[in-house]
Amino acid sequence: MFVTEKSKTKKPTYDYDAIVIGTGPGGEGAAMYLAKSGKRVAAIERYKSVGGGCTHWGTIPSKALRHSVSRLIEFNENPLFQLDDQLTRLTFSQILKHAAGVIRKQVKLRAGFYDRNLVKIHQGEARFVDAHTLEVIDQDGSCYNLTAENIVIATGSRPYRPPQVDFSHSRIYDSDTILSLAHEPKHIIIYGAGVIGCEYASIFRGLGVRVDLVNTRDRLLSFMDAEISDSLSYHFWNSGMTIRHGEEFSQIEGQKDGVVLHLQSGKKMKADCFLFANGRTGNTDMLNLTAIELDSDSRGLVKVNTRYQTSIDNIYAVGDVIGYPSLASAAYDQGRLAGEAIVKGNLDGHLIADIPVGIYTIPEMSSVGKTEQELTTAKIPYEVGRAQFKHLARAQIANTNVGSLKLLFHRDTLEILGIHCFGERAAEIVHIGQAIMMQTNGGNNLNYFVHTTFNYPTMAEAYRVAALNGLNRLF
Repeated sequence: MFVTEKSKTKKPTYDYDAIVIGTGPGGEGAAMYLAKSGKRVAAIERYKSVGGGCTHWGTIPSKALRHSVSRLIEFNENPLFQLDDQLTRLTFSQILKHAAGVIRKQVKLRAGFYDRNLVKIHQGEARFVDAHTLEVIDQDGSCYNLTAENIVIATGSRPYRPPQVDFSHSRIYDSDTILSLAHEPKHIIIYGAGVIGCEYASIFRGLGVRVDLVNTRDRLLSFMDAEISDSLSYHFWNSGMTIRHGEEFSQIEGQKDGVVLHLQSGKKMKADCFLFANGRTGNTDMLNLTAIELDSDSRGLVKVNTRYQTSIDNIYAVGDVIGYPSLASAAYDQGRLAGEAIVKGNLDGHLIADIPVGIYTIPEMSSVGKTEQELTTAKIPYEVGRAQFKHLARAQIANTNVGSLKLLFHRDTLEILGIHCFGERAAEIVHIGQAIMMQTNGGNNLNYFVHTTFNYPTMAEAYRVAALNGLNRLF
């Protein structure tokens, strides 16, 4: 029997080689890698502009707000400008204007990436029809289908909303809707003392708002090095903030002039504004995952393998929708790696083991590598080198004396095991040490900082001070 060309199985034809659902950091990373690899790529975005939650409601606006408040605090604390007893004040609405300007610039920049790389943007809600077909529901309700050989889910996450909390109340907000705050609160209760809760606690306290921070755990940011998180706790307390640890709500009661928080411990608190910032949920419920028999957990997250491939071979997922580490910085890399897996069929690269964490409180916190608690548990012989910012000339000049740098290193090999920083520009400072930690063949060594000449005066000089401090502890 002869096999004719017509009887051979033809390879299916699709509208695109790949479709990316979502244009946040993970979606952008995937779309750009695929497009630069010569693939025909489309992206589906339900919002009117690209950028995802990171640009419009999360990382960018919150950090822009934090920057404005931090500069306000610096101004008010600088003796050069204290010509009278009046402090300069800003309202939340005023600093929102700066954040809005930053968002516009980010959208314009990122829209240019898609345009230059010929990635077609489809506006609308995406739903799976089958493993290669997506239904796009436009804002006017019209629908059409798109097909692709591969699909990347990069839909991000949204604030968790317990069903018993009335988020339609005019004084009850989550971390997305807080950006529409129109009135000027004198007192705010923030429920949830994770990264988002602590950052907004800093912002509102810096604006002179009375802040009650309710923590469901027994300490702030327990995943951080204990000394660093304790420094933040003390700074919050010293600024006049009230922190209640180990509390759970029983009822959140919206009233005409504010909100009453009823705690399971029997306590009651009242404020004219309430921010619920306790957890996030993956944006998968609208994707119709049952059509492709792809499961998500109770938090809306999907499982992936080391190539960011789901249980469906041609469907990948990156960013917040796969859970840890849930960082914009990591999502960009995950997107690129998923794109590489699609293009090459395998994955040469991987996320680095020690992903830096930056927490944009006032002051900032940042870390990379192991904490003291982890090293102690693992019985690794380490020593500590410290540099106090108040001893650095640059910090004295800038009047940013609060903070310190801590280096954890192996007593025998002098290998740097962890870097922890608390203070202004901490998220920038930590990368200097990270670069040395990544060196191989003996390059990761505390002596690098001793034998390197730093610009003077700089905040980077803290590394030399901390290294010498640590070496002086050895015997």
